[in-house]
Amino acid sequence: MSAWVQSQLAAVGAALVCVSALPAAASVFGDVRGQVLDPQSRPIPQAKVRVSAAGSGFARDAETDSAGAFRLRAIPLGEYVLKVEAQGFAKAERSVTVVTDSAPLVQVRMVIATLTEATEVVAPAVASDAVTPRALVDKEDIRTAPGADRTNSLAMITNFTPGACMTHDQLHVRGGHQVSWLVDGVPIPNTNIASNVGPQIDPKDVDFLEVQRGAYSAEFGDRTYGVFNVVPRSGFDYDKEAELVASFGTFGQTNDQLRLGGHSERTAYYVSLSGTSSGFGLATPTPEVLHDQAQGLGVFTSLSYRPSDRDELRLAASARGDNYEVPNDSVSQADGVADLQHERDAFVNLSWVHQTGNSLLTVSPFYHFNRSDYLGAGGTDRVVPTDKHDSHYVGGQVVFSQLGSRNRWKAGFYGFYQHDDSSLALASSDDESQNLGQAQSLDGNLEAVFLEDQWKPADGVLLTGGVRYTHFGGQVREDNWSPRLGASLRIPGTPVTARGFWGRYYQAPPLQTVSGPILDLALEEGFGFLPLKGERDEEYQFGLGAALHAWDLDLNYFHTSARNFFDHDALDDSNIFFPLTIDRARIRGLELMARSPLVGGRARFNVAYSYQFAEGAGAVTGGLTDFSPPDEGYFYLDHDQRHTLNVGFSIKLPATSYVSGAVHYGSGFLDGEGPGHLPGHVVFDLGLGKSFGKAWNVDLHATNVGDQRFLLDNSQTFGGTHYVDPGQVMVRVAYRFHY
Repeated sequence: MSAWVQSQLAAVGAALVCVSALPAAASVFGDVRGQVLDPQSRPIPQAKVRVSAAGSGFARDAETDSAGAFRLRAIPLGEYVLKVEAQGFAKAERSVTVVTDSAPLVQVRMVIATLTEATEVVAPAVASDAVTPRALVDKEDIRTAPGADRTNSLAMITNFTPGACMTHDQLHVRGGHQVSWLVDGVPIPNTNIASNVGPQIDPKDVDFLEVQRGAYSAEFGDRTYGVFNVVPRSGFDYDKEAELVASFGTFGQTNDQLRLGGHSERTAYYVSLSGTSSGFGLATPTPEVLHDQAQGLGVFTSLSYRPSDRDELRLAASARGDNYEVPNDSVSQADGVADLQHERDAFVNLSWVHQTGNSLLTVSPFYHFNRSDYLGAGGTDRVVPTDKHDSHYVGGQVVFSQLGSRNRWKAGFYGFYQHDDSSLALASSDDESQNLGQAQSLDGNLEAVFLEDQWKPADGVLLTGGVRYTHFGGQVREDNWSPRLGASLRIPGTPVTARGFWGRYYQAPPLQTVSGPILDLALEEGFGFLPLKGERDEEYQFGLGAALHAWDLDLNYFHTSARNFFDHDALDDSNIFFPLTIDRARIRGLELMARSPLVGGRARFNVAYSYQFAEGAGAVTGGLTDFSPPDEGYFYLDHDQRHTLNVGFSIKLPATSYVSGAVHYGSGFLDGEGPGHLPGHVVFDLGLGKSFGKAWNVDLHATNVGDQRFLLDNSQTFGGTHYVDPGQVMVRVAYRFHY
């Protein structure tokens, strides 16, 4: 190991030690606070307060002080029931939704107990005062939404998130594909741009998923087109129980899992083993499905231990391997092309959570390994590409949080050291003397510190302000300050909250570059490789949120301006990407989200709609370029689509059964280089399911019920053209048992 690498590791380690000496809340947590009053609005001291998860055995207890106030810190995001008991009063309970970086203020008014003891159900809270627009998806949504629990599916995001869609095997949110994944509030770092098609998280391992869309707190800043906060199944779902999930469907596909867990008062454990196989893996370049097998195997665990009422240890670890055949068209199939994509991914996140009074400390070291190998094979009279890329990330996160009567502030550090090994080869199938190759070993590092305060000067008013400083060292060295400002106001006499936000973000570049004989060839052909610089974004947005008759409604407008906008270009018709940056980008849109309560005790509906423009301008400023002068003005990016609409429903039927469905509409992505767009399209999904006691569940899910095969996009990305996924039917059986 070089002296420079050793010095960087030492610097990161020293920063972790220094910052961990501070008292600090990981972003997966929220707080619940409130006041318990009698019918004359007088505080009730020594009332017993319990917050319990709606779908598991997780619970936390507190007692009101002399002012009738209570505070519960470090509550994982999700749906909860708040129960209050006080001598001489009827029991009271209400539903509470906890999201990250929030501290809902709950006021509970007790009623005098009668001779026949009853529980007083208090109405649910009004809309959240959070500045960040977000969607919360739970394991029941994932189980019942057609096809959403398949290992390779991201329907848990696209079905419930405005502006989210899949194209060329990549998830796009708000016009970009740089997104952040967090598990238990700890980021899984990944600076590579669109090099992976395999899943990072199996949806079947998710308890709650929180999707944030912009207006981020200063804690976030790595990949900012979407932030996905995952609370994994923890073992509080199970009492020394195991569950076997087996499925089979069209294309010989199966998505199977064995999961088990259990808990005591202070410990919980969850372990899963997943396997998947299918004759339809990646999106195909033609309506035919040719050379498209996919297999994957993964293991995941989530452990938690509370040695005391003040401390908690949380571990999340995963290891996955996924192999894909790269789809062919009829010409490539006849020519014997047999390219493969192999991926490996593993991470370990460990968190120590410590509470002292109103302070919360979280120290989270992490490690992430990612491999993406494109293995060209077969064919005649072609250039056979091979691209192997390993990335290692070692680092940590430390966050400080202090909750006061009117404010909630936090400070923290996030950083990692990165080491990449890569090799790229271009082999002529006819002349070995023309074979070219390069091998690289690259190092980088990122350190960020942040500070933010949320202040409530009056009831219904929230002001937020923060700043994030980031240093990146790699092929380039960059420093960036990212200020953030936000506000929300509860409109008096209404259930409506207005909000606004302005902020800047910095996204570090990948370490990838081109050198050696491949660079020489590029120079001979009039190409060159410019150093990749970080993307710098400026975002403003404003919106309205309301809890109207228990409906969660959200209307939002956003505008993002980017410098050095990250994109990618494919090498010929392969999955080998050269990252690049475009001088400028402008992405703006109007978003609508609606989610119903349980209507009539049976039906739930959700709507996610986006009207969006995604445009670029200027020349290529980093990556592989032929130095062509840019056209004047803005041009549409390849994933530009005006209208994206997802409407879903789930209805409980008699005899413990259900029916669910989803309608997906897109007005069409850019047609080639535009400015025209491809035709609009509608796809319908349907699901049916029934429970047999507590042990058995049987489900029948169908996606793209009409088996439509239309051209989804024809960008020069990930093999060129892509057709929409064909119709698929799956039967799933789950059996739960004690051990």
